[in-house]
Amino acid sequence: MRALIFDVDGVLITGHAEKGGWWHVDMEADLGLHPDLFQRTFFPPFWEDIVLGRRGIEECLGPVLADIAPHLDVETLLAYWFEKDAGLDEDLLIKLEALRSHTSLCLHLATNQEHRRANYLWQTMGFEHRFDALHYSADIGHQKPSPEFFVEVENRTGLMGPALLFFDDQERNVEAARARGWQAYVWTGIEVLERVLVTA
Repeated sequence: MRALIFDVDGVLITGHAEKGGWWHVDMEADLGLHPDLFQRTFFPPFWEDIVLGRRGIEECLGPVLADIAPHLDVETLLAYWFEKDAGLDEDLLIKLEALRSHTSLCLHLATNQEHRRANYLWQTMGFEHRFDALHYSADIGHQKPSPEFFVEVENRTGLMGPALLFFDDQERNVEAARARGWQAYVWTGIEVLERVLVTA
């Protein structure tokens, strides 16, 4: 084992834990836009192209807002989204900082993200100071659980198979990593990491 690789949403970022984890739970009160309306008009027609890097989020979001929430502009909504969807598992980050300081393990992120939020995570939230690399779908051109996503992470890290220890909250992503020979575990909390490290 030479690198630990973590998913972001559902692992490092837990959202509004007290409100079911949803970043948009207060959207109607805060922005005057009902979250269900936003979800059904924006995500089904556009999200796959956005998260795979085929289209920018701004070019897709602008016309949607003009139709369903003309009082909102793209940058206001994105700022709200990213700031609300940023609840960190601080205990996990402390644990990872100790691992990074006292072992030779590399820490990587592997996540399905579009470009703007990936940049927000890496720079604004400071993940660039906590992790060695960020591998994300819009940059790679494939998303988990596609095998091509995991192959590209292998290419970028120069590591394969059991040298990679992966944690994700989605079982389908864990199974896809295992199919590549990675050590992979479904994330249910920091105790999963602690248990695996004891037996590694």
